[in-house]
Amino acid sequence: MTEPTTETATFAAGCFWGIEDAFRKTPGVIDAVSGYIGGRLDNPTYEDVCYRDTGHAEAVEVTFDPNEVSFEQLLKQFRELHDPTQVDRQGPDVGSQYRSAIFTHSPEQQAAAEQWKQALNDSGTLPRPVATQIAPATTFYRAEEYHQRYFEKTGRSACHI
Repeated sequence: MTEPTTETATFAAGCFWGIEDAFRKTPGVIDAVSGYIGGRLDNPTYEDVCYRDTGHAEAVEVTFDPNEVSFEQLLKQFRELHDPTQVDRQGPDVGSQYRSAIFTHSPEQQAAAEQWKQALNDSGTLPRPVATQIAPATTFYRAEEYHQRYFEKTGRSACHI
């Protein structure tokens, strides 16, 4: 048996607990990890990201097998998990750390994300333009262990839409 081919995708869609849980349950996803990306501070903590202006977003780094699930399928799921028209918030969570963002790991992901955003805007199905930031991935900092698999550990239900 050969090892699966893997790629990485990184999505920010508000609170990372629900997004991690949903991606983790997706066939073809090998792993999903909560963390921080897109900011200026090295090795940020949850408190740094929530209470200081670090520029980081709460995000989920998804490792997936592209032979089982495509990046475009993950983009579709990303759309279903949050409101991409919200600016610096999702539901009750407010602040730039809760922004909608796709951090791309290749020119192909960048092109697919841009096409996804344009298609959503052109569809006329959303009340406002898509606010999702699309940017090349920078260093991803794994969140503290108590944030990983949070719903499994606490028995809580999802916090995404």
